[in-house]
Formats: sequence, C-alpha cells, structure tokens
Amino acid sequence: MGRAAKWLLAAAAGAVLLAVASGAATWYAWRALNAPLALEERTWLEVPSGSPLRRVSERLAERGLLARPWLLTAYGRVTGQATRIHAGEYELVPGTTPVSLLDQLVAGQVYLHQITVVEGARFADFLAALRSHPAVTATTLTPEEIMAELGQPGVHPEGQFFPDTYRFPRGTRDIDVLRTAHDAMQRRLQEAWEARADNLAVQTPYEALILASIIEKETGLAAERPLIAGVFHERLRRGMLLQTDPTVIYGLGDRFDGNLRRRDLEADTPYNTYVRRGLPPTPIALPGAESLAAAVAPAATDALFFVASGRGDGSHVFSATLEEHNRAVRALIERTAELQQ
Repeated sequence: MGRAAKWLLAAAAGAVLLAVASGAATWYAWRALNAPLALEERTWLEVPSGSPLRRVSERLAERGLLARPWLLTAYGRVTGQATRIHAGEYELVPGTTPVSLLDQLVAGQVYLHQITVVEGARFADFLAALRSHPAVTATTLTPEEIMAELGQPGVHPEGQFFPDTYRFPRGTRDIDVLRTAHDAMQRRLQEAWEARADNLAVQTPYEALILASIIEKETGLAAERPLIAGVFHERLRRGMLLQTDPTVIYGLGDRFDGNLRRRDLEADTPYNTYVRRGLPPTPIALPGAESLAAAVAPAATDALFFVASGRGDGSHVFSATLEEHNRAVRALIERTAELQQ
C-alpha cells in the first residue's frame, strides 16, 4: 500500500472516529438536557426582567438544581430560544427537565397566584385581602380613585365586583385585579338584566344589583333566593318597608358589634329599611350569579314575610300575613330557647 493510500485510510478512520465521538457527545448532551432537575419538591424560579438565559442557568446551578448550566445556555443559543425567554415567576416541579424549563420560559408560563372573593363579601374586605396578598403590588388609590380609574367616577364601589377566584402573576397591581372583577360584574349584571322577567319592581340594572346584594346577605340557600326575591318584589310593589336586617347592619359599619338592637332599627339612616321605604342607596355586598338571577326572576309568591326556621340549615319560614309571621317568630324564639337549655 502506497503512502498516499495509507494517508487516505488514516484520514477516513479519523473522520469515522470523529463522527462517532460527535454523535456520542450529542447523545450524552441530549440525555443531560432531558434529565430531570435535582428537585425533591416544587420550588419557584424568579426571572428578573432582562435576565439572559446564561444568568438563569447559573442561578439554577447555584441552587444545586442544574449540574451543567453551560449546556442549557448552549442549547438555547443553538435553537434560537436564548433571546426569547420571558421574565416572571415560574413553578418548577419534580420531573422538570432543562428542555421543558426552557419551553416554559419561552412560552411565558409564569406561576399564577390566586385570591378568592366569596359571595356576600364587602368591597372593603375584598380590597383589604387583595392589598395584603404577598403577590399583589398594592397601590394607594382610595375607593373613589379606584372607581374613577375603572371609568365609573362617582359610583359607590360596593357591589361593583363579581365574587370569584382570580388568578394573576406576581407583581400584579391591585387595580388590575379589581378591573377584572369589575368587568366580570358588569358582564354578569348585563346578562341577568337582559334575561329579566316582566313587570319587575326594580327599574334599572343598578336597582337589580342592590336587590341582589340584599338577597345574597339574607340566605345562603340557592333554592330560597328566588322566593326571597319574590317577597321583596311584592313588598316594593305595595310600597311596604323592606325591613331587612342586613341593610341596617351595613349602615352601622364598624359600629355593629354582632348585636342588632331596637335603637338600631329605629335610627333614621340611608340604609335603614325599617324606617325608609324602597331600596337602600347602594348595594350592601358583592352578590353572586344566583342572587343576580333571583333579583330579576323572582318566584311568584303571596308571601310578604320570612324568618329563620331555626332548623340549623339556614332555611326560612315564609308567611303571607303578619299573623302567620308572628307565629313563625314565636316558634323560632321557643326553638332557640330549647336549644339553649
């Protein structure tokens, strides 16, 4: 074999070895990129705005989660993903690999925190809970400024936010969550109003919202809401006082200590429906969908009164006459006294 032939054979062998080595290196690199991070439980990764993938990889290595940070950085550069990552807070769970993590960063699949607003809560409670949430950026906007920011200057904030569970990334401002809840209430109220029954005692969507808030505070039983709505509609038609305790309690504000006294029922305030006819001036709580629906689709009833049944299930006894109602009240008092013995 000539010298040239030997050289060509050696070159060919070297090329084969190089190809094999390159293939093996690629296989090992891909295997490492798809191996789970060193996670025993879920944790979070904060990616500040403007952070390069290299710094994210190094931070993972510093926390002992990633053995070869340079490999993830190189993979990101080769695939063109290194410059497409999004800032935010990310949840890392056991089984997350460098490749799947990079996919998360590029897609901006940030971790979403949440807050749940229960039906019947007050706006002040919602705002306080929102501003104390560790993932929310609290502003110093007053309730009046909040409503102006939402395009509703001069509108009382009570009742204007739909009770639900809201999810948001860390750093979200309170006004942005409030805007979502406000838009949801506007939409729900409009849907309810468009589906309203004929000949209602309320004339506007806002009056329906006020009534819905009262219904929300009067009962937690879905089956009773249309019937309670029917009682209130009938009393409004007849020009009767609504005589509903939740409105009086709302008017008392922080002065309410859990006991509603006779002097409270006799005090002339805008929210005292024992002395003022018609609806109170504003909602008294954040009503849910079922109360909104009941307010505009009341049950047909001849009942004008209701009182707690005392059975412990939140139910009420409905009466068409004052005499029947007084008997139901006496029965409640007797039942309560028996339980206290």
